Amino acid sequence: MSTLVSRRDMLRTAAVAAGVWTTHGLLAAEPSKSPNEKLNIAGIGIGGRGGDDVNGVASENLVALCDVDEQRGGPTFQRYPQAKRYKDFRKMLDEMHAQIDAVVIGTPDHTHAPAGVMAMKLGKHCYCEKPLTHSVYEARVMAETARDKKLVTQMGTQIHAGDNYRRVVELVQTGAVGTVREVHVWLGANFGGPPKPADMSQPDAPKDEPPVPPGLDWDLWLGPAAYRPYNSAYAPFHWRYWWSFANGQLGDFFCHYCDLAFWALNLRHPTSVEAQGPVHPESAARWTIAKQEFPARGDLPPVTLNWYNGGPYPELVKEKQIPQWGSAVLFIGSSGMLIADYGRHQLLPEARFKDFQRPEPFIPNSIGHHREWTEACKTGGPTTCNFDYSGALTEAALLCNVALRTGKKLNWDAEKLQAIGCPEAGAFIRREYRPGWQL
Repeated sequence: MSTLVSRRDMLRTAAVAAGVWTTHGLLAAEPSKSPNEKLNIAGIGIGGRGGDDVNGVASENLVALCDVDEQRGGPTFQRYPQAKRYKDFRKMLDEMHAQIDAVVIGTPDHTHAPAGVMAMKLGKHCYCEKPLTHSVYEARVMAETARDKKLVTQMGTQIHAGDNYRRVVELVQTGAVGTVREVHVWLGANFGGPPKPADMSQPDAPKDEPPVPPGLDWDLWLGPAAYRPYNSAYAPFHWRYWWSFANGQLGDFFCHYCDLAFWALNLRHPTSVEAQGPVHPESAARWTIAKQEFPARGDLPPVTLNWYNGGPYPELVKEKQIPQWGSAVLFIGSSGMLIADYGRHQLLPEARFKDFQRPEPFIPNSIGHHREWTEACKTGGPTTCNFDYSGALTEAALLCNVALRTGKKLNWDAEKLQAIGCPEAGAFIRREYRPGWQL
């Protein structure tokens, strides 16, 4: 079977990047405004990365801003004094939904879905940071809600808008390295979470109960998560490394790096997932090795996607047979290899590709990841990281941790959202919410 994309597929990919084609079967969204009008946008979670996202859409009208932490959100509150301030996004959406066209969500992962689904059920376009959700089930609900409401959505994988990823996708899709059946993705950085105890591989939840910092509504910060006392080991930054709030380093970076493989190879749902790493009931794994099997897609053959984070590397890296890049995506094809990271890529072995003629670019450069979304909100056009695409990417990411925590290889039924023959996976696929919180 040929691995080369057809001319029609090339044009389809180019059209998506240019904003004139709906992706993955999505219906075109209903335009909410004239392209010359400004959107009324609300920000939910506006400190740190969320503040950057708010700044990314500041050419529009920022009508409301919400953060549970007055100090963390303070700089953004001060930068946009015209926006009405809130601590609880539920109250904000109840009171101001008639004045809001779209929302930008930059909260910790465990509140992405409650905020996003509520906003979308009210008909608001949605931009949400990665990973799209905290659980597999939530990712599916986010994607289905966006589709049913015909809304414009975008997940915050900003590197997707870079020129480098586009050139890599073009090389893979035009068969530069032949048939690709194997991909390795590694993240070289060590775990950056809470201090590691001297006598164990994974930290327990802290037992001390310091006072809640002034300006922080801890109960609202917890949101749908089970109650636990405040500790600086959770907020404002290290929530990423606790299962109750996020999915560790894998959850933080899988959607960035594996986005390139999903885009280039048209991946969607794996049929099997297995993973290894330290398992702890509270703290997310410091290192993970995971393998996912993806089925054939049209003329494209099955693909094995391998993930490594927190220190382990593929054998090719350890044996120094390829460039020693700290973090990278490696496509292994029938006639060569292609290595890439955020800003560079290289065909291997170099001697074989010395006189290689690159294909003419057919994916237009992005107008900007945030602007792509805001313009699509006004025109009804598509985005390249809509929740249909990024929801499937997020599901694949989080399934690695489901396999890790069950200790079993998962045979995955994507349609039913079930791990066949592994009922214990259900508790990790869909989590329980505290009373008062819902999708």
